[in-house]
Amino acid sequence: MMPRRVLAALSAAFALVLLVSAPVAAQAPAPAARVDRDVVYGMYSGLALLMDVHRPAAPNGTAIVAITGIGFHAGGGYGAAPMKEIEPQLNVFVKPLVAAGYTVFVINHRAAPAFRYPAAIEDAERAVRFVRHYATRFAISPDRIGAVGASSGGYLASMLGVRSGPGAPDDDDAVNREPARVQAVVAYCPPEDLTGAFNDFGVSAIAAFMGILRPSDPASAEFKMYRQASPIASVSADDAPILLIHGDQDQLVPIAHSEKMEAALREANVPVKLIRVTGSGHLISQKPEYPDFTTEMVRWFDVHLRK
Repeated sequence: MMPRRVLAALSAAFALVLLVSAPVAAQAPAPAARVDRDVVYGMYSGLALLMDVHRPAAPNGTAIVAITGIGFHAGGGYGAAPMKEIEPQLNVFVKPLVAAGYTVFVINHRAAPAFRYPAAIEDAERAVRFVRHYATRFAISPDRIGAVGASSGGYLASMLGVRSGPGAPDDDDAVNREPARVQAVVAYCPPEDLTGAFNDFGVSAIAAFMGILRPSDPASAEFKMYRQASPIASVSADDAPILLIHGDQDQLVPIAHSEKMEAALREANVPVKLIRVTGSGHLISQKPEYPDFTTEMVRWFDVHLRK
C-alpha cells in the first residue's frame, strides 16, 4: 500500500451578478457550475467504477476526461480517499477547464497493488467510451473529447491519445462498441517511457503497476512488456495532438520523458508542444514565476477540440 505521506503529497466561483431592470424586476440568475458525484461508468467483478462530472455554467459542448496522478497506487482500505477528489490537482487542471466551458469527467480507476497493467488503461478507455456513448445525456459532442492528467494520470491521458482503442462491434455492452481514442491530450509530468529513468520510488511504483520489476536485459520478455506498455511505443501519425507540461527539476519522472515523447511525435508529424517549467519539480502547480501553462492548456483544447 502506498505510504500516507505520499498520498498526502499527491493530494497536496464565479460571482453571480444580479442585474436589476426598471422598475423593480430582477433577471433570473445565470446557471451555476455543478458537480454530479459518483456516476457509475462501468462495473468490474462487482466493483463500481466511478466518475465525477464537473458541469460548467456555460457549457461549450466539449468533454475532457481527467485523471489525477496517484503514483499508480490506490489505498486498499474501505475508507481510502477517492483519486477523483485530489483537490490540488483539481485546482490545476479541472477548475480552469470548467471555467472555460468544458464538461470534465474526473475518474477513479483500478490501481496497484490490487490491480496491475493493463487494468488502469482499460478503465480509462472505458470512461471515454462511456462519455462518447452517452454524449447526448451530457450535452457534448462524441467527436470532441479530450484527456488531461498528471503523473500516472498523464501517462493514462497519453495512452488515450496514442492507442487506437477501437470498439468491439459485437460486444453485448453498447458502451464497449464505442472507440476509446480521444482527439486532444494535455499531460503534466507524464512517464512516457517505462524503460526510462526514474527515482527509487518511481521504479517501485511502476513495478507494482506492471506486476514485475523491470529487468536490465533489453532482450527479456519482461523488458519488452515495459516497452510495449509505454505511450512512446504506440506513437503513430494518426495520434491525437499532445501538449506536454514538465518541470525541469522533476526527480521522480525526469523531463527527458517528455522530451523523448515530443521528438517521437514530431517525427510522426503529430501536433505537439512541450512547455518546460524552469525550477519546478513533480506535480506542477501554477506560480507567478512559471509560464502560464494553465492558459496554454485551455488554448490547446480550444484549438484542437473546438473546431
